[in-house]
Amino acid sequence: MTDVTGRVALITGAARGQGRAHADRLSADGYDLILADIAAPLPLCVPYDSATSEELDETAELVRANGRHAVCAIVDTRDHAGLCAAVDDAVTELGRLDVIVANAGICVPAPWDQVTPSDFQDVVDINLVGTWNTVMSGAKHIIAGGRGGSIIIIGSAAGITMEPFMIAYTASKHAIVGLARAFAAELGRHRIRVNSLHPGSVATPMGTGRMLEAMAEAAASNSMLRNGFSKQFMPDAVTMPEDVASAVAWLASDESRYVTAAAISVDVGATQG
Repeated sequence: MTDVTGRVALITGAARGQGRAHADRLSADGYDLILADIAAPLPLCVPYDSATSEELDETAELVRANGRHAVCAIVDTRDHAGLCAAVDDAVTELGRLDVIVANAGICVPAPWDQVTPSDFQDVVDINLVGTWNTVMSGAKHIIAGGRGGSIIIIGSAAGITMEPFMIAYTASKHAIVGLARAFAAELGRHRIRVNSLHPGSVATPMGTGRMLEAMAEAAASNSMLRNGFSKQFMPDAVTMPEDVASAVAWLASDESRYVTAAAISVDVGATQG
């Protein structure tokens, strides 16, 4: 890998799960980090526990244990002005921005006729609008640095194929593919690469709490789709957050300097089945 020491990356949803794994890996590689997370209750439709400020602090300690600087921002990615202000302040403190990892998102499984308007809006607002806000808050700083950079938007296997009982999630993650490609086209002149990364099932707190129960309840509503959730090609494979973080580290680095507008899967073949 090329030397990235002293570069700065912004990660949303950084308190735990994939966001924490990205922070640990990128700081181990040499990045200083801006760690953003809502660290507060998520919408009521979300069937798993929300991240906390204590968990965000724990991520920051991991970064510092790797010998790098961490600036934390408790902010909702749906809050465009608040997110921009937080990123502005953090970039002023750290001196630059090179990489954006738009990772924050939610997943709410339910049969199609049990999705309320507010549930649908919450998922789209966090997964799509919040991602747009994240790119908008940071891209100007990468451009100002004049060194180029990389933007990695975390999608899902559901954005490459689909997941039954996740209409809002599937729609928002399909939109992520188009968002990344459109940003790639316009930001390429600044030597900024934009790609979407699509994990399958990953062992994170998103799979805890009532999440598995909610998935089972949704699947029971339609026996034809009972086994419709993503399958994978390799036996006994459990994708960990660190596996996704390895792909993030590659896309962040100069090793992928000619990769842009790509939708890259880390899903054990789930989207090919």
